[in-house]
Amino acid sequence: MMQWIAMITMLIDHIGAVFFPHIIELRIIGRIAFPIYAFAVYIGYKHTRDVQKYIWRLFWIAIISQVPFMAAFNHYSLNVVWTLWSALLVLFVIDKLPSKLLGIPIVIGAGWFMEISQMDYGMYGLLLVLLFRYFQGPVLVVAHVLLNALYLLLHNSSVQMYSVLATAGIAIAQYYQAGFRMKGPRWVWRYFYPAHLAIIAIIRWV
Repeated sequence: MMQWIAMITMLIDHIGAVFFPHIIELRIIGRIAFPIYAFAVYIGYKHTRDVQKYIWRLFWIAIISQVPFMAAFNHYSLNVVWTLWSALLVLFVIDKLPSKLLGIPIVIGAGWFMEISQMDYGMYGLLLVLLFRYFQGPVLVVAHVLLNALYLLLHNSSVQMYSVLATAGIAIAQYYQAGFRMKGPRWVWRYFYPAHLAIIAIIRWV
């Protein structure tokens, strides 16, 4: 269920961004998607049997999504899968370090690179994945609110505050020990992002 909510709200968001930018409600609905994807990356990392295979799979999805992303939105930044892939790498590296304190410069360096390379969401995306790694319940929600407040100060994006609704839903689901296993065809979850961007790009340019 969680995966379908993420895909549908992302589709609504992108349709709004490309075809109806004046309808802010579409962008508000779209804020639900990214926290779910960020959480899914952490859950995938936590439960995967082969983390290196998982890293490569996300890498190739980022590659094949890049041209549809640029064509759909008509700009040259890096798509959000690069952000999730970078966060996954950071999780992997941190767990290999002899001390967790050594992870601090890793996070700062990775976040800086994500910002200068213009990855979608940038360091915000990395920090959100890390919040799901280290916090649960009310603490998780409060931490996300604080992260969004920082994002608001840096990017002047009040709409992003609505993304906390998704995190609150995840926190509630964790409290009731809901399962987060993928239901339905995995290829839909993996390739919906580049596929829907390609369709949007075709409609936009035709």
